[in-house]
Amino acid sequence: MKKIVLSSIVLGLGLLLAGCSTQASSRHKSYSVGILQIVQHGSLDEARQGFKAGLKQELKAHGKSTTVKYHYLNAQGDQSNLNTMSQQLVQQKNDLLLGIATPAAQALAKKTTTTPTLVTAVTDLKAASLVKSDSQPGTNVSGTSDLTPVGLQLKLLKSLSKGNKPLGIMYNSSEENSVLQVKLAKQYAKQHHLTLKVVSATSTNDIASVLAGLEGKISGLYLPTDNLMASAMKTIGQKAKAAKLPVVTGSIEMAEDGGTATYGLNYYDLGKQTGKMAYQVLVNHKKPQTMPVETAQKLHLYVNQANTQAIGLKTSQVKSPK
Repeated sequence: MKKIVLSSIVLGLGLLLAGCSTQASSRHKSYSVGILQIVQHGSLDEARQGFKAGLKQELKAHGKSTTVKYHYLNAQGDQSNLNTMSQQLVQQKNDLLLGIATPAAQALAKKTTTTPTLVTAVTDLKAASLVKSDSQPGTNVSGTSDLTPVGLQLKLLKSLSKGNKPLGIMYNSSEENSVLQVKLAKQYAKQHHLTLKVVSATSTNDIASVLAGLEGKISGLYLPTDNLMASAMKTIGQKAKAAKLPVVTGSIEMAEDGGTATYGLNYYDLGKQTGKMAYQVLVNHKKPQTMPVETAQKLHLYVNQANTQAIGLKTSQVKSPK
């Protein structure tokens, strides 16, 4: 009789411990997130790190015991890599996908219409055929736009430029986000009676020769948030300093890498916004279809003091274009 009672107690304790283990396991979630990035450079790297920080911050703030496993792939600017890597991330059955920059976002969207997908560092999600509208995406995609205040940035450049020569704009005509920003720049210039000289470079090898073609013909240079321009900022910065030319960039990271100044967004902050959206998708089961596209919540005036001084300007001359 004692043996039967003892066995029952042991069995009961075993079931109780198993139940506790099951409850603990159910409280601890694990998610997998696939990240595809078009190319490695400061702005996009910052967006990726910001995304992770934003998601981690939200999980901690809500007391979630959660592990997030990231699968990160970088296409190094190669379209064939984008195709292969996007397929790989989809086949891994990740809980969420993140596309950084327009080409990466489009590559993921072509591979799945069901896996929740967020994007960042994409200027116009609708024009890129990622959503039906910014307010109601209507697809498995949403995220954050990096559309910058192009007009205010041109206003800043004009304030730093000397003489009456046109303001130059250099961009990659193969990037949809850049085409949109140049369109906005032309509209602003027309409204404010500014003369522009717009040129395009489609590879890093073109940039030096295109810049040489602008020498002596412009009073300042504007660079939109363009992946090619961002990856060549050190070269552009050196050429601009030699020509004593002010350079206003679309993003803070680009200005840090070789520009003179900007009034724009910080990609780390933009990534954090996207990370907060990821929390809503993963934990609160929100669907990208119903999550409006967001734009940068913060804009900053940034001055590259070394470059400003190198072209003969005082830091105090650089003021917010508001």
